[in-house]
Amino acid sequence: MNAAAALPIRLTQLSSGGGCGCKIAPGVLTELLAATPIRVLPADLLVGKESSDDAAVYRLNDSQALIATTDFFTPIVDDPYDFGRIAATNALSDIYAMGGRPFMALAVVGMPLDKLPLEVIGKILAGGESVCAEAGIPIAGGHSIDVLEPIYGLVALGLVHPDRVKRNDSAQAGDVLILGKPLGVGILSAALKKGALSAAGYAQMIAATTRLNTPGIALAELPGVHAMTDITGFGLAGHLLEICRGSRLGAQLRYADLPFIEEALQWAKQGTVTGASERNWAGYGKEIRLPAGMPEWQRALLTDPQTSGGLLVACAAEVEAQVLAEFGKQGFDAACRVGRMVAGQGVSVE
Repeated sequence: MNAAAALPIRLTQLSSGGGCGCKIAPGVLTELLAATPIRVLPADLLVGKESSDDAAVYRLNDSQALIATTDFFTPIVDDPYDFGRIAATNALSDIYAMGGRPFMALAVVGMPLDKLPLEVIGKILAGGESVCAEAGIPIAGGHSIDVLEPIYGLVALGLVHPDRVKRNDSAQAGDVLILGKPLGVGILSAALKKGALSAAGYAQMIAATTRLNTPGIALAELPGVHAMTDITGFGLAGHLLEICRGSRLGAQLRYADLPFIEEALQWAKQGTVTGASERNWAGYGKEIRLPAGMPEWQRALLTDPQTSGGLLVACAAEVEAQVLAEFGKQGFDAACRVGRMVAGQGVSVE
């Protein structure tokens, strides 16, 4: 029996996209933002939209800066409780990626009330509440509307010392790249939507997408950690490109070193791919240099949209062991070195 067979309502059938795969394509987003002028910014706005970073950061005083972010999406799984858990974990990830600690959240809820029983909606909210309880924060309020497709997420607020904010545009040449979670969530979600994902594959997917990126708090304390981001809808290649562009550097990825969710590899080899993966490639593929003869399914894994994906850390080589130890201490067993930052532009895959 597949992972969704026993569910009377399939949430993934109520939406055209799912998870971070329903993000606006990177090329379209770039065009939209380019048309929006950046006006005079207050000096205390440490991070705004100019760097395509994970969250906005505003200095409150000499020892505190406020991190503010929002993230929401349509269902990536059919189980309502799991959908709530994944969406909340994903939203809080932006706080951890900036090196901060969350302290409060607000719920963003859009539900088709004519299609979903209140009991199902309640389970989605309970899933989000459970993750926030794990993070030690309250959901203190929010906003809800009646819409055509189910949407859930959070406005997340956190705090960080102004000197410890970890941006995505401050990597240095020679930095080691460390990835905290395995890749392949988008491909697993595509298999799930077809009703073909195994129970074991579903368990692997849930384990990855509901693990809070808490190592970001401790990594912000390490002077040798220069940049961080989390891998979400634009895939590993897309979010690494954001680091490259902002830092005015290039990057080299070692494909053989990349960690993947086991069942995602099997589906990728069979040609399972998301529409978002193809949109990602169309949006930024010209900046990616692939080795000759790379199979199409391997390329698709580089652009596969990750929902609640892992932290990508650019750090000095001398603190690599400390970074990996911190990931390991918090249960991120798949964390590993995947490449390095170099002079130049774009991403080269070896």
